[in-house]
Amino acid sequence: MAVTLKFIGALRHVSGVEKLALNCKDGASLMDLVNEVTKNVPALRRSLLDEQLGEPKPNALILVNGREISVLNGLETKVKDGDEVVFVPVVHGG
Repeated sequence: MAVTLKFIGALRHVSGVEKLALNCKDGASLMDLVNEVTKNVPALRRSLLDEQLGEPKPNALILVNGREISVLNGLETKVKDGDEVVFVPVVHGG
C-alpha cells in the first residue's frame, strides 16, 4: 500500500523533499512508518527519533489525513492505502 508523507518547514529542508510516497505493508502503524522513513531518509533520523528511546521526539506534530495523532491512536494508529501523513516541526521560543 502507498502512503504519502509530507514534510513542513525545517523537516522539509532536512529530508530534501516536500512529499514522499512510501510503500508499506498492510496494517502498518505510524511507528512502523516512522521507522521505515528514517531508514529510507537517514537525515531524518536525528530530527524525528530519540536515539536512546527509539521513539519519535516530541518536537514534531504528526497528522494523518489532517487529524493530529493524539486524537487517534497515537503512534499505534494504523495507516491505510492513500493516507497522507504530515510531519510539522514544533518551534519553541520565548
